[in-house]
Amino acid sequence: MAAAGPRNAPDVVDVVALGESMVTFLPSRPGRLADVPSFDRAIGGAESNVVCALAAAGHSARWVGRVGADGFGDHLVEAIGSHGVDVTSVRRDPARPTGVYFRTAQDRATDAHEVAYYRAGSAASAMSAHNVDLRAVRAARVLHLTGITAALSGDCRGLLRELTARRPAADPGPLVSFDVNHRPVLWRDADGPRVLRELAQDADIVFVGEDEARELWGLEGPEAVRAAFPGPAVLVVKQGDRGATAFAEDAGAPGDGNDRERTGRGAGLFVPAPRVDVVAAVGAGDAFAAGFLSATLRALPVRDRLRHGHLMAAAALTAPGDLAVPPTRDHADRLAALDDTGWGRLRLGPGWTTQDAPRAPEEARTP
Repeated sequence: MAAAGPRNAPDVVDVVALGESMVTFLPSRPGRLADVPSFDRAIGGAESNVVCALAAAGHSARWVGRVGADGFGDHLVEAIGSHGVDVTSVRRDPARPTGVYFRTAQDRATDAHEVAYYRAGSAASAMSAHNVDLRAVRAARVLHLTGITAALSGDCRGLLRELTARRPAADPGPLVSFDVNHRPVLWRDADGPRVLRELAQDADIVFVGEDEARELWGLEGPEAVRAAFPGPAVLVVKQGDRGATAFAEDAGAPGDGNDRERTGRGAGLFVPAPRVDVVAAVGAGDAFAAGFLSATLRALPVRDRLRHGHLMAAAALTAPGDLAVPPTRDHADRLAALDDTGWGRLRLGPGWTTQDAPRAPEEARTP
């Protein structure tokens, strides 16, 4: 749908995500980086992961970023665009390279996991409010940001402050979604906890892991996180494979003109995660955010928003890479609509997204 406004204004899409995407090199076998003989090329980036998943789920999506005028930049733009994401607002930097990183096959939560980033001085680290197309960024119902961008540079930090700042009531802009996404290795100073807290307080929808809240601010449990973050209208505390708790009013879909004015502070609602036969424990957090935002765009109840987040995360967990084929909307809707007993019986394994969803609680086990 076209945006009302000046000629040549960008189309309004469901979701825009701004952030750094990198070429990712995945190991050909488990082991230390020093021992892995070869790597396969893929794409990585929390924000682009989210919009790729949302595009696959049927939403219009745009990625805004900055890459080098190099072959890796070409690959990123082409690969992300191939998922149905609008990449026309991505800028090319002739003086700085596209970021890359290498990782081991182990779960990020284990001590054996290694990541080697080559992103210092990257094109994305030079993003600022002066060289990013802010009209394209704001031409959305939802704008998705993460704390990773804030860690890249002072200019990136300033850009996020600009995008999370409250706007005039006559022009409130998109609903702002912020995933804390703490990456300790990227923060070269002690400002991380303070900066991430300030950005989260100014956002409308906030995703934070229970472990992140403990590590960053010493907060124990969802209620403590909510008490420390009264600002966001919607706060989602992710609790690993146990589930997630959301604090939110049961509001309608974004785009009705009142999004930035909502201040609902409902009681926390916990929804357990289904059992999952994990193939690779990567990409689940980004996929969860995509599922939750997809259901938010469709004005589904908070319980179903959490369930769609869990289902999208399960799709990522049961596939080998960061990006996975999500279930069809009808498939996900039928699973999300199960009663508590049926939902509790779910077990999702490799290939579940291509199978038919159960139509009754007693059929709720998915191989």
